Order: sequence, then structure tokens, then C-alpha cells
Amino acid sequence: MRTYAVTATASGPNGTRAYVLLDGIGSSDEVRDWTRQAARRLARSAAYHGDAETGLRAQYERYAADPDRQGPWARMPDACAVVAVATPRWLTVAWCGDTRAYLLTGGRLVRLTQDHNLRRVYPPNDIHGGGNRNIVTSCLGNAETDQEVKDRYGHPAIETITRLLENSRLLLASDGAYEPHEDAGHELSDFLVGDLREVAECFVETAVATARAVPDPYADNATVLVADLRTTN
Repeated sequence: MRTYAVTATASGPNGTRAYVLLDGIGSSDEVRDWTRQAARRLARSAAYHGDAETGLRAQYERYAADPDRQGPWARMPDACAVVAVATPRWLTVAWCGDTRAYLLTGGRLVRLTQDHNLRRVYPPNDIHGGGNRNIVTSCLGNAETDQEVKDRYGHPAIETITRLLENSRLLLASDGAYEPHEDAGHELSDFLVGDLREVAECFVETAVATARAVPDPYADNATVLVADLRTTN
């Protein structure tokens, strides 16, 4: 069960801003401390490079090179990660795991990420309900290469998307935040209007209350980061 999810932000040159959400896999103090430190490092890396993918890959490769993470029996802290970087012209998003990024523009909410979990690998159909969405297929702290992950699951270890920056509202969310809303059929855009702090609190509180109404053995923490993105023109 994931119980430690954290957010971090960092500023870079020329107005660049990085936004990060890490959802630690595990419930130990070691996972908690590692996730907090990894989130700060990732935010600084992405802001410095001015690009979400470059920043995430730098940290992914850094952890992957650790000898203690090599081999099939290695057990070190890891986390699902999503990072967004806004420059004066571009928005880049990169992720590994099932943390998500959404963008609300002109009242229309767009999901920017695709989950790295078994539900994506084995989608639901008329015969079965699909793969287990609680089993992730990539994460920060994994030592496998893009090709190794792709050979096994059909997607690379890290994926990314680039868009022109628009006046918009960014949402980064852990699975414990978006899944209860999704399962209940809520329109996520309805929860993203208003003051940033109030929006974040309402989104999380509603997710928690919804999850508690239908007990789930995989019930998870709910963490979000909400930010307004503005063009400089």
C-alpha cells in the first residue's frame, strides 16, 4: 500500500517553474524520507534543465546506476513520479508510474498522462475486467531501461508530452486522489474551479470521503498539486 505521497516545486532560469508529485511505494519511514528527498531533487533537476523529460531521466538514471538497485532481488525505495515544467513558451510533462497530470483550459479538462500499470497493459474487455491497476509497471527507482520496460509491458520506462503553454490550471494527482472520483463518475473539472488552496483541499477531502464510503483493501493516500499556469504575452 502506498502511504507517502509528496509534492515539490522549484524555479529555474527565465521564469521556468517545475511541479512534481511523487507517490512512494511502501509504508516505512525509509520510503517516506526517500520520497521527500527524491521529490525535491526531481523538482530542482527539472527546473534546472527547463524540461520535464530531461529532469526526470537524469534522476531515473541516477537511481538506476546505484549498485544496490541491481539484480532481481534488489529492494530499495521507489515511487511513481510525474513532473511538469512550464517555461515562457512550453509545457512539458514526463512520468513513470500511475501518478497523473491533467490540464484545465477554457473549461475543458484534458488528461496528459497514461498510467504505467497492469490495467493499461491488459485493458478491460467483455471477457475480463482488465489487469490490476494497483500493480505499477514503471517507477522512479527502477533500474530497467526504456527498452527493457517496453519489451515487458509495451511502454517505455518514461513517457512525455509537450504542449504550447496556455493560460490554464494544472492538476497533478496520486492514484488515491483521482481513482475515487473516477470510480464514482465525478467530473474532475467540477472540483478545479476556485481558489487554489480550496480546490486542492476539496479535491482531496471528497476523494477520501468517497473512498471511505466504499471500503477498498487497496485504499490509498490522496495527494494533489494544483497550480495556475500563465503565459507572459
